[in-house]
Amino acid sequence: MSRYLPKTRLVRAASLESSPPRQVFLKLENELPTGSFKVRGAIYALSLREQGQGTREVVASSTGNHGAAVAYAAKFLGWRARIFLPEKNNPIKRNNIVRLGAAIEERGTIDLAGAFRAASEYAQKSGAYFLNDATDRDLPAGTGTIACEIFEQQPNVDVIYVPMGDTALIRGVADAAKQISAKVKIIGVQSELAPSYFLSWRQGRVIETETCDTIADGLATRTPEEANVAAIGELVDEMVLVSEEEMLQAIGRLLIDEHVVAEAAGAAATAAVLKSQDHGGSSVALLVTGANISRETLEQVTTI
Repeated sequence: MSRYLPKTRLVRAASLESSPPRQVFLKLENELPTGSFKVRGAIYALSLREQGQGTREVVASSTGNHGAAVAYAAKFLGWRARIFLPEKNNPIKRNNIVRLGAAIEERGTIDLAGAFRAASEYAQKSGAYFLNDATDRDLPAGTGTIACEIFEQQPNVDVIYVPMGDTALIRGVADAAKQISAKVKIIGVQSELAPSYFLSWRQGRVIETETCDTIADGLATRTPEEANVAAIGELVDEMVLVSEEEMLQAIGRLLIDEHVVAEAAGAAATAAVLKSQDHGGSSVALLVTGANISRETLEQVTTI
């Protein structure tokens, strides 16, 4: 991965440490190009197809960060990109995609289902490669490099908090982390308003939700994939739900106390630690997964 992307920092967050004494670190994935961890998986998956035949067009459906990551990877590797977004999308993330030169199509609402269907249909008709971050077999290996970097920088980490949307991130991080350290504990974090994978993990089967209307658009998943549910059942040790207000408070804490800009999904791991200190561990890593906060969300932070 170092061939394509810089290593992100793992920094001590003293303001988040509490009794009993333990070290808390922030893994600053918000410092990557496009302001999100998503570029790791996109560039890795697309680079594996560099020697393939056929069209050099890639298609993705996204709430924003995955779309920007695919657009970045496509531009870097010389592909064309077309990104399908929900009609209700984060304008900061949309503008990132536009600046990277990808074509944009808007379908559905905040839910990804409409955008996913349109992207899938387009790929089938055009022959473009559909890089779906929920199901692509190669993408989690790209996100797994986060765990490798964490242990390179802090070998004693024993708990990692990971925000969960479509689960590509946590599947990659957990798989890599558990190969490096048998004792590491992986804690997934979802929004209370988008708990589909939390419910599925707890019951051991696919549980869909009617809505997923959360400020954390990166966590807004309503329809889990069966294979992903099985994977997190094996890899994830605990799950935590956080509220909208808890994520807003975490954004504020990161910004004021640690000088770190995070969107709601990017602050979810921090929100989980602030909510409960009962998950053990003497050296804890929190993934700050994205910095693309909308003006509207930032205004909400200033009112709490």
